[in-house]
Amino acid sequence: MIKILNKNDNLVIVVHEIYGINQHIENFCKRLSEQDFDVICPNLLEREQPFDYSEEEIAYQNYMENVGFTGAVHKIKDILLGVKDKYNKIYIVGFSVGATVAWLCSKEENLSGLVGYYGSRIRNYKEIMPLTPTILFFPKEEHSFNVNELIENLDKSNIEIHKFYGKHGFSDPYSPNFHAKSAEDAFNQMLSFFRKH
Repeated sequence: MIKILNKNDNLVIVVHEIYGINQHIENFCKRLSEQDFDVICPNLLEREQPFDYSEEEIAYQNYMENVGFTGAVHKIKDILLGVKDKYNKIYIVGFSVGATVAWLCSKEENLSGLVGYYGSRIRNYKEIMPLTPTILFFPKEEHSFNVNELIENLDKSNIEIHKFYGKHGFSDPYSPNFHAKSAEDAFNQMLSFFRKH
């Protein structure tokens, strides 16, 4: 688990991808803490070593068999329960499967906002209407589904959606799909979203 406490009134809970807490997630948490947020990122995999990107299939299988969306949501809700009285504002930021986990927490009270980076599995939960202000970041193209179709099928009453140049993983500097401008633009959009909510 990553826990960076700045004694701030605002907390960001980061939900990692199938790979676990890797260098990308560590750097992202550090960058958020440099913006004065308190940051918590639970290790949902409960294993020390994150999976390598070359182990995508094994990592996915491990996540689905040993964590799953239900298990991950349960862990995030437990964290929320433990911190809800300590913070003025609490946000969740999720990447990939973590974005879907964040999406599944969108009806929780005590949340000020949700941020989802390329949550491709949100397509399995299109019926959800977030009670929490939500911002979703998608790449222009995904190999597993049609981005535009998903966006069209979401109820946008409490959701802001942005599409960025690149592919799944565009904000991860360690991914072959990294796109520096899209990563920076998304990060800045996220910060202005936090300021707004």
